[in-house]
Amino acid sequence: MNPNALTLLHDHLLTGLASAPAETRRLFHGRGRCWPGLEQLTVDWLQGVVLVSLFKEPEPAQLEDLKQRLLALTHRPEWTASGAHTLLLQHRYLLQSTTEWLLGEAIEEMTITEGGLRYRVDLGRKQNNGLFLDMRYGRDWVQTHAQGKRVLNLFAYTCGFSVAAIEGGAEHVVNLDMSSAALSRGRDNHRLNGHDLSKVTFLGHDLFKSWGKVIGKGPYDLVIIDPPSFQKGSFLLTKDYQRVLRRLPELLSPQGTVLACMNDPAFGPDFLIDGVMREAPSLHFEQRLENPPEFPDADIECGLKALVFKLGC
Repeated sequence: MNPNALTLLHDHLLTGLASAPAETRRLFHGRGRCWPGLEQLTVDWLQGVVLVSLFKEPEPAQLEDLKQRLLALTHRPEWTASGAHTLLLQHRYLLQSTTEWLLGEAIEEMTITEGGLRYRVDLGRKQNNGLFLDMRYGRDWVQTHAQGKRVLNLFAYTCGFSVAAIEGGAEHVVNLDMSSAALSRGRDNHRLNGHDLSKVTFLGHDLFKSWGKVIGKGPYDLVIIDPPSFQKGSFLLTKDYQRVLRRLPELLSPQGTVLACMNDPAFGPDFLIDGVMREAPSLHFEQRLENPPEFPDADIECGLKALVFKLGC
């Protein structure tokens, strides 16, 4: 994070603020390794809140330089014209992901919009705020393909896929996640959008101990799998994804569809394609969804993978 890299970041953010998005978007995605020296930094636009996240601890002088350049942005006409009012710096490399409020009063929660849908997010309290912005096209795809379908949303987190599915006309969505707090936020997100909660089921269970419950509520026309790459004590990508894939034939209705997702840069799409061929050969690969343009990556194989599979011919 040398001075030249920080100058590039400053200029990039000025351009982004000059045409600030109407909805929530990523403004700068250094983790795609397209800008040397900024690989451990991202900036998100949360409709007035600018959230800067650091994923690796910089040298003290570099950190101070970053803060001063970020604060300098707040005195520019582009900042004022964008409607920005709050600047946060989140230290994701720290155990508690400590957040500094560089400008503006502390806000614990706020409502953001994406694709016309509303989501409640946390600020300054948790590592993740509640909505993964790189999955925007995935949520769009689900909304487009959910009409009249029964949907299973595994590793549901705050139920972004579920919100998109119900908005798209899904008959029913079953959300499963170990975190009751995340599922509670999922209920909030559905309420924010005026959804009928009788069409939504929330299961706060460990998937690998709850196959009977999950299968009993099926079969499903669409199964969404979006697990964490690693979650201590609950999910290990290289071992547990295969355990999910081999149960797919039991979960799916005839002609059922699977959206399988993965965001570990160490594994390309072949990890999922080969896994499905081995564990659920009755499914065939249809397509990989594109990633939003605000998430460029020096190697497309390392970016988010969201793959569609279909049962039968």
